[in-house]
Amino acid sequence: MGVCWGPVVRVLVLQAAWALGGGQVRYSVPEEAKAGTVVGRLAQDLGLEAGEPEARRLRLVAQGRRASVEVSGASGALVVSSRLDREELCGKSAPCALRLEVLVERPLRVFHVELEVTDINDNAPLFPAARKNLSLSENSPPGSRFPLEGASDADVGANAQLSYTLSPSEHFSLDLQRSEEYRESLFLVLRRPLDRETMAEHRLVLTASDGGRPSLTGTMELVISVLDANDNAPQFNQSVYKVQLLESAAEGTLVAQVNATDPDVGSNGEMTFTASNTFPTNGLKLFFLDPKTGEIRLRGALDFEDIPSYEIQIEATDKGTPPLSGHCKVLVEVLDVNDNAPEVWVTSLSVPVPEDAAVGTVVALLSVSDRDSGANGRVRCAVWPAAPFGLVATFAGSYSLVLREALDRERVSEYEVEVRAEDGGAPALRASRGVRVPVSDVNDNAPAFAQAVYTVLARENNAAGAELARLWARDPDEAGNGRVSYSVAEGVGGGAVAGGGWRAASSYVSVDAESGRLWALQPLDYEEVQVLQFEVRAVDAGEPPLCGNATVQLFVVDENDNAPALLPAVVAKIRAVDADSGYNAWLRYELWEPRGKGPFRVGLYSGEVSTARALEEADGPRQRLVIVVRDHGEPARSATATLSVSLVEGAEAALGGAAAAAAAATNVWLVVAICAVSSLFLLAVVLYGASRWAPRAAVLSGPGPATLVCASEVGSWSYSQRQSRSLCVAEGAGKSDLMHFHPSLLKGCQTRRLWWWQSRRHYLLLLRVAFC
Repeated sequence: MGVCWGPVVRVLVLQAAWALGGGQVRYSVPEEAKAGTVVGRLAQDLGLEAGEPEARRLRLVAQGRRASVEVSGASGALVVSSRLDREELCGKSAPCALRLEVLVERPLRVFHVELEVTDINDNAPLFPAARKNLSLSENSPPGSRFPLEGASDADVGANAQLSYTLSPSEHFSLDLQRSEEYRESLFLVLRRPLDRETMAEHRLVLTASDGGRPSLTGTMELVISVLDANDNAPQFNQSVYKVQLLESAAEGTLVAQVNATDPDVGSNGEMTFTASNTFPTNGLKLFFLDPKTGEIRLRGALDFEDIPSYEIQIEATDKGTPPLSGHCKVLVEVLDVNDNAPEVWVTSLSVPVPEDAAVGTVVALLSVSDRDSGANGRVRCAVWPAAPFGLVATFAGSYSLVLREALDRERVSEYEVEVRAEDGGAPALRASRGVRVPVSDVNDNAPAFAQAVYTVLARENNAAGAELARLWARDPDEAGNGRVSYSVAEGVGGGAVAGGGWRAASSYVSVDAESGRLWALQPLDYEEVQVLQFEVRAVDAGEPPLCGNATVQLFVVDENDNAPALLPAVVAKIRAVDADSGYNAWLRYELWEPRGKGPFRVGLYSGEVSTARALEEADGPRQRLVIVVRDHGEPARSATATLSVSLVEGAEAALGGAAAAAAAATNVWLVVAICAVSSLFLLAVVLYGASRWAPRAAVLSGPGPATLVCASEVGSWSYSQRQSRSLCVAEGAGKSDLMHFHPSLLKGCQTRRLWWWQSRRHYLLLLRVAFC
């Protein structure tokens, strides 16, 4: 039981931690971390089991700027994907926190991750110039302070805390002043009076060191020129000027006016004002300083969202020789106005939406933001039309577009949804984003035929493939769900055939799977079947497939298509066996000699030797047939049978008289009776004479026991062992004569002579068969 409760307890603890944390995971990673560095076990912290990150497609959603991290698909860990530069991502802002959105599917959920990029000491202090030139009057009193431009460090925190040192000098030292309200101020302090005649120029090295471990440094050379005369520097009435300015202020607006005084007279007391430095540096382009009056005016557009404040260094310089200067700072605070409309992004869109989707299904994830601050940046959202979709707030600035009502694709196949956003400014600014939501089809409609029963009339002897009818079923679904295929239902329906029995309809007709065209597989024969009744099924290609049925009654219309037909006479039948099996034992028969159009032919697989046409005297008295039997093996093996057919004139008068009597019997009833009695008598005499006086010596040929070959009423031959060979012609032999040669006759080379009666020409044929 302890093993089973462990995962449950872990999940409950993760869910409780998730609830207490407000639904947000926080990680920290140092900048410049190598690609592949694991930031955190995101899948585990989100409560996902092993295998779920990849199965549910755990991934990050980009929000405009590059995050430099990604989710490992296999482990679900949050790893560094590219170079992380805190200064590039956040500048001087601290802490540098990136808000990330993480999505999982099945079900679709969004999680918010805050990634703090911590600073490392990767930027050395940097002075604005490698060398600074200063001009100092030799009568400058000790304690005089001369402002220096300090170094800047792109890092933050302790890594950006700068300290300064000056190369050893008996005349100068440094003074660093820090304040929480404005940037630090660095001054060069004169410790001892200067004497130009003793030393006209002083060269010092100013070194700036940051607070990192290890510490990085930057240097600037100070070149101090000692001048004579003017010994009073201008003084500002304020060291710092603070100004507030709306970001919508027009160009030319007065920002501030600085004032300075100089107790000297004449040219030594005349001053000019210059802006020596601004922070950020682009402030020099936004502000104009009148060098005579000290007025600062706006000459560009302000943007609170880009830069919320400016710091301007003002220098007042007199016209003495050497000139003296005084310095002050002007701090400009930019005030926000409602000048940015809300922005709406679709961060994830799950379309098309199945028409059977449950109410509450998440269709899209949206992110809404406003670059303004305070009430100007608070955004309200709504969706139009109000049905069948709605908005659900999931986190600050994040919404889910969810399904509120059931869908029906057959009624509405696509929705154009508009998400509207409005901020809290005065006047309020608005924005909207259109979302196209197509509805995908599910297989909820079965095919339906136009008729439940179809009656079809078809004439017999129609051509194979002829169209009998066209069936059509409608399915309102789309694509595969509405694509209908037709078939004849197996095992259902058919027709009674002549002579008894039942045949399936699929042996007579078929239906085209795509068009529903009903066509004949073979010519219909009224004498074989009169009525076919079967079922045609229409099945769509949905999953699971749905079907509809229709009954087809096919009536065959009779035509006068039967006439008497004469069958060719069968002379003999060659039979052979092969001890092999399968394909190697499959035999075929070929008439090897004579070639061309002879009076005889042989069945390819039956081995039946039959007349190809009526025998004539021009065919000659003897015919020699060579028949080859081959198997289908590799290589093929064969055997040969030689059949000698002799045409003998005899018994023609007797049988001719019988035939004439039979023909004359149709004229008069009396003649019929007389001829019938005469015919029977003559037939008996002929048969008796043939059996008694047949020339037996001519029949015998070759060694071995004699064989009696007799024609039966059904045309087959039987064999019996005797001391002599005799030919017995049965009463029905004229209709069908068939010889079966036993396989034992194929052993060795033997010769047989057989008598055969050809009824049409009244010839008595002598067949001599040699088997090899």
